[in-house]
Amino acid sequence: MKNSVKLVAIFGIAVLYMTINIAMIQKPGGPWDIPAKYKTMKSTIKAGDASINTTGKELYNKHCKSCHGAKGLGDGPKAANLKTSTGDFSAKKFQDQSDGEIYYQSFIGRDEMPNFEKKITDEADRWAVIYFMRTMKK
Repeated sequence: MKNSVKLVAIFGIAVLYMTINIAMIQKPGGPWDIPAKYKTMKSTIKAGDASINTTGKELYNKHCKSCHGAKGLGDGPKAANLKTSTGDFSAKKFQDQSDGEIYYQSFIGRDEMPNFEKKITDEADRWAVIYFMRTMKK
């Protein structure tokens, strides 16, 4: 019995060690080259409508949560398998970006961040996701 407990403890420590090391080897992504038209892009919908918040949250949970986590901290279950960090949506650096910059990164994508233009085709739905991401402030 003692040997079983020791083996389980050793296995648990090994898994924890590997998880921490994987997270540490993730590198932050390089700067995004965002076209000028996106930097000044404005939303096509008005913020504040409860249905927008519901739609944004539902779409985020379906398409983004697995990598970015429930609170946008970059701690979703798939995040550890990525080569680059998924970032932190609650961080000031993220929140200081224009809506258009977030739009470009979220729906055009690059590298490990997939393009979502064909998965979220409705423009209002895309903006609803961005508004939901804006609620993830520290």
